[in-house]
Amino acid sequence: MPRAGLDHAAVVDLALRVVDDGGPTGYADLTLAAVAARAGVAVPSLYKHVDGLPGLRRDVALVCVREFADLMRTLDSLSAIGHATRAYARSTPGRYDAVQGTAWIHDPAADEVREASAAVVDDLARAVVALGVPAENRIDAVRAVRAAVHGFVVLELAGGFGMPEDVDASFSFLVDGLVSGLVRLSV
Repeated sequence: MPRAGLDHAAVVDLALRVVDDGGPTGYADLTLAAVAARAGVAVPSLYKHVDGLPGLRRDVALVCVREFADLMRTLDSLSAIGHATRAYARSTPGRYDAVQGTAWIHDPAADEVREASAAVVDDLARAVVALGVPAENRIDAVRAVRAAVHGFVVLELAGGFGMPEDVDASFSFLVDGLVSGLVRLSV
């Protein structure tokens, strides 16, 4: 018999707490054992509510991607998207990792997650279009922005910026440079 109050939503919520408490590696380190310990049940009890660890990872990723998509949908510029992405990653690094597709990108059962993720990319593409980037350069521009922002964020989360200079100023320099470079493509 399932533990009172334990259902699919409760298991996913417990998993999200494990991810949040794990910092930058929270999503990568997510295990059924960690969730079961939080729930006060044995690991096999979780199988009544989720499709094993792959299913739980998909469920967590879906929540995180939708959360991130909701945030991106509210933004109106590439600069705002860049800064909001960094803020999201810094405040919820494990969830940010889940958004990036480290475990679900090639999972054939993760169609819902991929669809939600496509909405995020669409919002980024909308911001690129707003800068006047020609159609033939839009995919390259979206990829360049994603790579640059993600690279900065991952380095920062890993403690890769040890010099005393202001990291916020460096990130603004990066985003401003991306925006100016893309604007130049439109001329």
